[in-house]
Amino acid sequence: MSVQKISFAKALNTALADALATDPSVLVFGEDVGTLGGVFRITDGLTAKFGRERCFDTPLAESGIIGTAVGIAMNGMRPVVEMQFDAFAYPAFEQIASHVAKMHNRTRGKLGMQMVIRIPYGGGVGGVEHHCDSSESYYAHTPGLKVFTPASVTDAYLMLREAIDSPDPVVFFEPKRLYWSTAQIDLDELREQYANGTAPKREGHAVVAREGTDATLISYGPSVPVCLSAAEEAAQDGMSVEVIDLGTIVPYDDETVAASVRKTGRAVVVAEAQGFASVASEIVARTQQRCFHSLAAPVLRVTGFDIPYPSPAFEHHHIPSVERILDTLDELQWED
Repeated sequence: MSVQKISFAKALNTALADALATDPSVLVFGEDVGTLGGVFRITDGLTAKFGRERCFDTPLAESGIIGTAVGIAMNGMRPVVEMQFDAFAYPAFEQIASHVAKMHNRTRGKLGMQMVIRIPYGGGVGGVEHHCDSSESYYAHTPGLKVFTPASVTDAYLMLREAIDSPDPVVFFEPKRLYWSTAQIDLDELREQYANGTAPKREGHAVVAREGTDATLISYGPSVPVCLSAAEEAAQDGMSVEVIDLGTIVPYDDETVAASVRKTGRAVVVAEAQGFASVASEIVARTQQRCFHSLAAPVLRVTGFDIPYPSPAFEHHHIPSVERILDTLDELQWED
């Protein structure tokens, strides 16, 4: 066992490889995931190692990909499908909302939908609309789906393994601008911990990514590293900011979030998606309701703007930044 610098993308690739090696019912398929290894090379080498029967390319038809996955899951297999880009999944949404999310309930538990829908999402990579959407609210609003989004290299591995092993359908959002982020981890030890059940469970368990006492930043996915940077800068001005990494949007961890906000008395929700009718809106509502008597100020938000995703020249204005987070922290009614 040895500690190595591992990228977010490599952690996901390793999780897929380990799942394929461990469970013969796992299949990986989607557009260009075979020979090419995916647009972002997350499936690189899987076809060569496991064969075209286990990792294969599909036609460019997202609704067909999900429809095929539904049939495969109904017959006891565990499909892991890639949607290639966030907004490319929209043509498949009818299949996801009408069949993936409802089949277990519709059949009174007789048919499961043990499948993972991998969606690279979010901006910050110089892309354009249909390549940089944050569409998590659609799926979080659909009963019957779990929604995961890791923010660290370790969680990229652990959460994808958890998602594949789940008996329920999981929409797995991968923050594409974190693909090239790295961390020093012992991947062999992580594998062993997952195999023997000692690895931390992230489904429904938020984590305190940074301790603090003055205010809480609540976030998930690509915005978590931004929140950590904002908390570091705030510390230079004497403000102690706690950062909560949700990990899973559905199921949502009310207890960890509420405990933090009751301790600090102030909170800001940070998310890249547009703010209106969003996951961030729901987090604000739940936090206000559960922590009302502990709050020293209203819970605020820093989100993307309510516009179609802008061109690459302007995306840095759209995506929540350290500066916007710090400005919002300053608005939390600090005067006695």
